[in-house]
Amino acid sequence: MNEEQMMRRKLSAIQFSLWELHLFLDTHPNNCDAQKKSEDYKIKYEQLLKEFERDFGPLNQNLEDTSLWAWVSEPWPWEVEGNE
Repeated sequence: MNEEQMMRRKLSAIQFSLWELHLFLDTHPNNCDAQKKSEDYKIKYEQLLKEFERDFGPLNQNLEDTSLWAWVSEPWPWEVEGNE
């Protein structure tokens, strides 16, 4: 397993832990230990994500820069000449 794969696994494990803590806090909103762990995992995730993106590039596609509805303004296949 190379370094990129290991970092992806670590990111995935932290995401899983964050999700589990989120679900736990839905039913135990006053649990200070779980809230602290969640905050700690968020910080760890952000740090590891920065390292990953510095070394290997973006992990996810940045959808903020594009319109989700851009396909509507583009010509449909039957509107393109030579596509017969």
